[in-house]
Amino acid sequence: MKIIVCVKQVPDTTEIKWTENNTIQREGVESIMNPYDVWALESALQIKREIPNTIITVVTMGPNQAESMLKKAIALGADDAVLLSDKKFAGADTYATSKTLSQAIKEKLSNFDLIICGQFAIDGDTAQTGPSIAAKLDIPQVTFVEEITEIRDDKLVLKRKVENGYEIVEVGFPSLICVLQKNTEPSRVMAAGAIKASGIDVKVFTADDINLAAEDAGLKGSPTYVSKAFRPEKRGECKFLDDVEMLSAEIGGVNG
Repeated sequence: MKIIVCVKQVPDTTEIKWTENNTIQREGVESIMNPYDVWALESALQIKREIPNTIITVVTMGPNQAESMLKKAIALGADDAVLLSDKKFAGADTYATSKTLSQAIKEKLSNFDLIICGQFAIDGDTAQTGPSIAAKLDIPQVTFVEEITEIRDDKLVLKRKVENGYEIVEVGFPSLICVLQKNTEPSRVMAAGAIKASGIDVKVFTADDINLAAEDAGLKGSPTYVSKAFRPEKRGECKFLDDVEMLSAEIGGVNG
């Protein structure tokens, strides 16, 4: 099986800096792999344990510093990595991001069975990129996946979180799934993985490499924009109450 895992580098700080276009500044900022994408990679590794000949390729769009994140993904068990890096990609909204990723997959990674994305990115929280990739590639998608319950050569059985409980669904290949975070510990880098990562070159592709026109990428290709970015004002301290009696007394004091 051939799996593509889409990952994103997000700022490892609460001190977000903004560009003149009100997009998040990413270059020169300490970053981590988006926590939901950690579990996208974990899901791919789960499949690889069941189907050992599985090939996992991690893909991201971002500045050159994202290469270190991709190297870590290889150290954790991925087999290959692709970095989409070009100044033309800067300032992309979710539409332009999904267009860039889907175009790269069409041009460079078209022989795939499954694409796995994190359900959300903690720096945007829109949950749009994964579903948009599936739409642009015209493949089935399953979102809010909490667990892969069964892995077969021709399909996956998935536990999907919905508003009032769960659904158990089956999906064949090729397809895309978006996964949620789990409460367990993800895999850690071992010595053998670190050695493997040091010997693998990350493939870097520009807009020209994937035949993506400049007007379809980055800020130019984004139909939405951030008109204003600001931090909400602090309105007061939060008061924690330890038990029901304290809560009753507090409410009584307010109502009295």
